[in-house]
Amino acid sequence: MWRGLLLKGTTCLLQVSAQSSLHQTRFFSQGLRPLTCSRFFHKLRGTPCIPTRRPTDFFLSHNLIRNYKKDAKSTVEFPLSPITVTDIKLYLRSKDVPFHDGYSCLHIPSIFVDPSQRRDSFSLFVDKTTGQFLCKDTLVEGSWEDLQDCLEVMQKDEQDSLSPHVLLGYPESLEEQEERERGLREVQAIWSSSVPFTDLPEEEGQLIKTMFQITKISNATLKKFGVRLFKPTKSLVFPWFGGPDSSLKGIKLLSAQMTDAEKVTYNEAMVPKCSSYFNLFGLALVSRMDSEVVVTGSELDALAVSQGTGLPSVALPRGVSCLPPALLPYLEQFKRVTLWLGGDIRSWEASKIFSRKLGLRRCALVRPGEFQPCPLEALSQGKNLSRIVKAAIPAAHKSIVSFKQLREDVYGELMNTDQVAGVKWTRFPELNRILKGHRKGELTVFTGPTGSGKTTFISELALDLCTQGVNTLWGSFEINNVRLAKIMLTQFAMQRLEENLEQYDFWADKFEELPLYFMTFHGQQNIKTVMDTMQHAVYLYDINHVIIDNLQFMMGQENLSVDKFAVQDHIIGVFRKFATNSSCHVTLIIHPRKEEDDRELQTASIFGSAKASQEADNVLILQEKKLVTCPGRRSLQVTKNRFDGDVGIFPLDFIKPSLTFSTPIKGKHKLRKVAAKPENEEEVQGKADEAPLKKDEGKKEKATKTAKASPAVKSPANGSEKAK
Repeated sequence: MWRGLLLKGTTCLLQVSAQSSLHQTRFFSQGLRPLTCSRFFHKLRGTPCIPTRRPTDFFLSHNLIRNYKKDAKSTVEFPLSPITVTDIKLYLRSKDVPFHDGYSCLHIPSIFVDPSQRRDSFSLFVDKTTGQFLCKDTLVEGSWEDLQDCLEVMQKDEQDSLSPHVLLGYPESLEEQEERERGLREVQAIWSSSVPFTDLPEEEGQLIKTMFQITKISNATLKKFGVRLFKPTKSLVFPWFGGPDSSLKGIKLLSAQMTDAEKVTYNEAMVPKCSSYFNLFGLALVSRMDSEVVVTGSELDALAVSQGTGLPSVALPRGVSCLPPALLPYLEQFKRVTLWLGGDIRSWEASKIFSRKLGLRRCALVRPGEFQPCPLEALSQGKNLSRIVKAAIPAAHKSIVSFKQLREDVYGELMNTDQVAGVKWTRFPELNRILKGHRKGELTVFTGPTGSGKTTFISELALDLCTQGVNTLWGSFEINNVRLAKIMLTQFAMQRLEENLEQYDFWADKFEELPLYFMTFHGQQNIKTVMDTMQHAVYLYDINHVIIDNLQFMMGQENLSVDKFAVQDHIIGVFRKFATNSSCHVTLIIHPRKEEDDRELQTASIFGSAKASQEADNVLILQEKKLVTCPGRRSLQVTKNRFDGDVGIFPLDFIKPSLTFSTPIKGKHKLRKVAAKPENEEEVQGKADEAPLKKDEGKKEKATKTAKASPAVKSPANGSEKAK
């Protein structure tokens, strides 16, 4: 009950997975909750506060490993009044707590270490955006409310420090304890059975290096970073050393395989799971005196940078997909951070986003290009990595630029047209043909008749992208999250799990690994609350795609005396600004106006004024009526495409058992056939061949001549046919 009261008055982000991504959702570990007076088991006068449910040597016995809990509600608390850095500074000054203003955190003396034993006078970091804190000496972490309560108790009891055990966490269930211990045993077993490269026979070591394309990486560099080989699976083992005692906290296994195109692809496996793997690979080698670091997107790139430049280098645990705020305190000491995340457009976009978190003033970006590939490839090609790092461009830019500053960006887009087009859909190839891909920073307006399946379709569309690593946030105000998750899980498994309950755990485990989050809003909501939550999610999880279902549920909370169309225009403008500033794609579902049943929807059918279609980069309409151009009840029409102007329509076949709109493999040929122009000669001939009754040759020739002799009905897209 107390937990429910604690959550009351807050808005939350709900993630689809309880265990798999819960620890992503908080700045730090989930073992801590907001601290109130009732959370103290003891007065802090003279005796340390030690929970009765935990042993006093809990942190020591487990090597200071963060204790991640499986939360029953899987929520992330988000206050209605977000904390600001000004509020934090004012409070610290009122408590006479000295602080240093860092790049992404405020640095204060640790209150969990006795002043006489502090190795670093400012070892507690408070995130400027969220207020979450981390003590690097003890690994104690928690919310801003936790820190406030601790400071109040210290002031009241006139103490210089508190015990690290002062904050209480949820008691571990037997299942969670067994799972954690099993993970620790697995880490130790793999690490102890893996072999250093220096202990391998020369031929075997060279063969492994060739397989992973790291022939230029020396054994000395591999030994320096502690990289080993796990022989049973022929995998590289990257250790995670952390904590004050630099103990082994986890590992990452990297396997390689050759594709048909003779390219090497890498598969990763992490222990503990990906969502609780917060390893800045290479951080253990960084000295307190180092002021410059190169951040890479993979462990192999970090090895290449270290060997090629001699500079400290670290690798992000999840590559270019996310920079968890929990890692920011460990990067505070560096005055210059060079982001060299890879050699493609996606890496370049991620570099620009991550530099905002790290602080634009100190960040420099390595622009991908023909002469600046990823670090490992650059080392293999014999390029001068030190020169590339020194030539990195500053992340901060002026408000006004000339073409000279834009020249390289324009060249990069021309050279990588396919990557610039965005992430391709795997379930909707016809949508790729029209929209070319899913791009960051765009606003998509989606509409369709009531009951036509807008939510079902857009959930599959978003799921398609999410399975490809697009971090997704769902805001479903119309249906609850349980029902939405059920729909998406059915679409993910491509079958009715009600009839195959024995497969539920298998598919649920895979579904948990997706970077998918839900807002716990339902019904009418205030636009400011929704926007604060979206910005919070973008900061914490680097969200790339936000779906709002639907716009009308945010209009009821606004001032009723204001014209509803003006309110809608304001809300659309807010979403447009958010998409651009956050480099995040926003899909906005809007109900259409009431139209007659026999009329097709058009862009003008979108409810409200013309601002929705004007601000949108893409306008998609789910048509439900039977059209002349394609068979079936439903079709998807793209009426606006700001990227390259292509518009069009293609049919959708709803498959009820799997709740999907994507056509089965056996029907793909038919789908393309229907999508073609019916006036085309081959289309008419094909239909004639498929007719149930064979016609004589004379009638076939007559039909062909009729098709050729009717150019007036051809669309402008077939202008080349008319010229013939």
